[in-house]
Amino acid sequence: MRLKNKTVIITGGASGIGRALAERFAEEGAKVALADLAIEKAETVAKKIGGLAIACDVTKEIDIQKAVQWTEAKFGPLNIFCSNAGVSFGESNLVTSASNAKWQTSWEVHVMAHVYAARAALPGMIERGGGYFLQTVSAAGLLNQIGDAAYSTTKHASLGFAEALSITHGDDGIKVSVLCPQYVATPMLGYGDDVCLNRPAGVISAREVADSVVEGIAEERFLILPHPVVEQYRRNKTKNYERWLGGMRKLRRGIIAKIGSTRLEDMHKVI
Repeated sequence: MRLKNKTVIITGGASGIGRALAERFAEEGAKVALADLAIEKAETVAKKIGGLAIACDVTKEIDIQKAVQWTEAKFGPLNIFCSNAGVSFGESNLVTSASNAKWQTSWEVHVMAHVYAARAALPGMIERGGGYFLQTVSAAGLLNQIGDAAYSTTKHASLGFAEALSITHGDDGIKVSVLCPQYVATPMLGYGDDVCLNRPAGVISAREVADSVVEGIAEERFLILPHPVVEQYRRNKTKNYERWLGGMRKLRRGIIAKIGSTRLEDMHKVI
């Protein structure tokens, strides 16, 4: 799918990958709505790209329904829904140490928000003969995220939903892509939204991610991997699960030996 003149919603569009997607899509000629809790930041980005800012809590189905309604009222029928909003809490030590509330929030943001998006957008897309869903799943959805079981588990679930969406509605003209980057220089890792030149090897910019997405959507690929090495990691995992698990345990031990924790903001600098 080409982005020119397409109507797009991006959740979590005020910063990080979402902001980069909004800016890049606008460059391609898309009409972009940014749905985000941080409405002032979203308005700043929307003003820059000629888009629409919508206050949206993705854990509330009514907010996503309204986002679709307001976007279509402004720009016309929705072509692409980008479920990009995400959260990461981490854990202190035990794999179960994150609170129930954090697990529930992770579930609502990474899984149910995608369900709500499909529920709101699918009927119209099917009636019009097609549409596109882009879901930011992360490499953690294919592999795992050391130090954040809630993130890893719910990202695996979001991948499962994306697969189901493609299997069930591919014959209705619905295209699905999952965006699975590793480390990206965004606020989630402690970086600002401006281009960060001082970053560790393997940490790419949000702009690079957005470039990969434009290419992936043009080719209508299910898997979009801004870090190509993730494909090899995925194959290693499926080829020999026991060896892969052993390698991940070894990696975790090495991280703790170096920095004493698996805190995401620090861990990405030593892997």
